[in-house]
Amino acid sequence: MTPAEIREEVIDILENINPDEDYSNLEDERSFQEQVELDSMDFLDIVMELRKRYRVEIPEQDFGNLQSMQSTVQYLTPLMQDMERLNS
Repeated sequence: MTPAEIREEVIDILENINPDEDYSNLEDERSFQEQVELDSMDFLDIVMELRKRYRVEIPEQDFGNLQSMQSTVQYLTPLMQDMERLNS
């Protein structure tokens, strides 16, 4: 997957978790929590959805890499380079 495809998938996951938010103006460099209302359970839902869709295991010590869209895409790019969505 390309970084742009990963970004689209993360937005899709966010829209499923919190459909009332508008993600069209999401700034990649700013933290998710500064821009949208996500609590710790929502964050865990993101991690679980990545596992479900792509079998990506994100260790708890790496959760800090998922604070913004930019850091999330950078972290996931090497993990998801050759992956296809499992649950289409």
